[in-house]
Amino acid sequence: MARTDAEIIGRDDVNDLDAILAMTNSEIDEAVHVVQDNADAIFTWDYERSRPALVKLYEKAKTSQWNGETDLPWDTEVDPARDVAASPMTPTVAGIDALGLDLSGTALASWTDAEWMAWAVQRQNWTLSQFMHGEQGALICTAKIVETVPWIDAKYYAATQVMDEARHVEVFAKYLDTKLEGHYPINQHLKMLLDDIINDSRWDMTYLGMQVMVEGLALAAFGMAHQTTQDPLLKQLLRYVMSDEARHVAFGVLSLKEFYAELTEAELLDRQEFAFEAAVRMRDRFLQQEVWERMGVPVKDAIRVFKQDDPELKNQDPFQQLLFSKIVPNCKKLGLLDANDGWLRKRFDTLGVTQFEDWVDTGEEYELLDEVAKDRATA
Repeated sequence: MARTDAEIIGRDDVNDLDAILAMTNSEIDEAVHVVQDNADAIFTWDYERSRPALVKLYEKAKTSQWNGETDLPWDTEVDPARDVAASPMTPTVAGIDALGLDLSGTALASWTDAEWMAWAVQRQNWTLSQFMHGEQGALICTAKIVETVPWIDAKYYAATQVMDEARHVEVFAKYLDTKLEGHYPINQHLKMLLDDIINDSRWDMTYLGMQVMVEGLALAAFGMAHQTTQDPLLKQLLRYVMSDEARHVAFGVLSLKEFYAELTEAELLDRQEFAFEAAVRMRDRFLQQEVWERMGVPVKDAIRVFKQDDPELKNQDPFQQLLFSKIVPNCKKLGLLDANDGWLRKRFDTLGVTQFEDWVDTGEEYELLDEVAKDRATA
């Protein structure tokens, strides 16, 4: 029997703004965060290479390693204010007026273009900070996959991803600390999700939570950031990271497709509930409440200014919806979207993201990209 939304995400209404904003990180001054890992480490004495798709990914990963210290132009001058001023994503007073948003009675009513530019700089810092924290979550989770997955081909590939994730944490940390003004603490909603993924004892839940959900959203978010940033250093950094992430998500989809084909409806429901919880946590973190707080703006008022057509958050910003464009088709390929009379489909409907179900899934997308690369190499 399916659990209620309150049992899964801690509240009855998935769009309850007060409940979302009540969740804040109380450990911002702590340097270490401990999570109980309940999983067993699994040895396998079967060394036969029996999964060709994973063998292919492993061979690709071995030849695709890059060095974050020497392969990126760290001597590039970075001016965050200049870069956000040139970005089409940076709001202006004229742009806000053109949208017809009513700022009266809020702290935003007196903002000039200078305040909006300062906010955009903070928003970029916050976004990259959450990328960095999420990559450390991926580092820990992938190390856990090496320990817990029972297939030798998966252990081999996951070992390469551990190196990838260490490199990702390294380059985001260096960019934030040397090119910007340091980083924001981890958002509470992201921290709760990472804790849940690490705490679960089942190896496939680590795959589902990290490889499919977190990494799937990250792949879409990196793509959007790559398209909009005006900084050539960040653009190249993101391009390198994205080349790794496409393999990572494909690794999750290819592995779980085989495993989930053997599960019962009850077992699939458990995975559907976990996917729904992950999706909600990731959506909630994109309210960026820490940025508004740093800018001295009441969070609730700021959020409702940009959601005036929908004060209950039932309709997301189109750019935020697009972040789920990798997750939904991957869940469909895994059989999670429509199992148990479409339980997850109905939940994704409440988040406004089901329209992406027929987009190319990452396993298929990776194969297509690989074929394009082969064609170019032989042209």
